[in-house]
Amino acid sequence: MAEDNNTIHGTRPHGEKKGSWFRNFFRLGEVGGYFFRGKDPSRPTNINIKMMHGINKISIIIFLLGVLFIILKRLL
Repeated sequence: MAEDNNTIHGTRPHGEKKGSWFRNFFRLGEVGGYFFRGKDPSRPTNINIKMMHGINKISIIIFLLGVLFIILKRLL
């Protein structure tokens, strides 16, 4: 909470670069990490898991497009 107050009032904690709030604002997080993660050799790979992840990605994209549509519909 103290860091949030510092960034709101215009002061940055020691060592934090200018503009890092912008990078933190657009950090992808869990959803983005799901789309852009690399291959992990310790994870099992077979056709069922590949299909499951493909369907999950399609579902997330459709959900986000639906939320965006509802927000735009309410605003415009």
